[in-house]
Amino acid sequence: MKEKRFEKGLVQVYTGNGKGKTSAALGLALRALGRGLKVYMIQFLKGGFDYGELHTTKHLPNFQLRSFGSGRFITEKPPKKEDVEFAKEALDFAERIINDSEYDIVILDEINVALDLQLLAVEDLVRLIKNKPKHVELVFTGRNAHSEIIGLADLVTEMKEIKHPFSKGMRPRKGIEY
Repeated sequence: MKEKRFEKGLVQVYTGNGKGKTSAALGLALRALGRGLKVYMIQFLKGGFDYGELHTTKHLPNFQLRSFGSGRFITEKPPKKEDVEFAKEALDFAERIINDSEYDIVILDEINVALDLQLLAVEDLVRLIKNKPKHVELVFTGRNAHSEIIGLADLVTEMKEIKHPFSKGMRPRKGIEY
């Protein structure tokens, strides 16, 4: 059963150094799917990596996921040309999905990091927010959310790390961290 579209889709931001930003967005998606809403998740910087959600979400009705990226962790500023191109391709794709108006919720996973690494310009994300169709709910994830994006958002949640097993040398675990 398809629920009524949102009268006013909001902009949500999940940021901070703590674990759980992508997981929170996926939890939101799961809840929305249970109400018959349609969700599209676009992952920035995650193309070529084997994340657990890639194996599960393909079996969920009304959920689509597409990942963009080089398959390596990016830390350098200024970034490599190919990384900028992947981010631009992801943003162009996101704009098409958002403006198609087919999806109720569009999750832009790790877009805050792409902006922080200077793969994207803040002006492009501001334009994306201001021009989105009224009913579309946008979710931005990733650490280091830009202050201008935070200012435009309707909801901002900061995940704060208190304690993490990484600090004791534990490696990321399949099914938990990825």
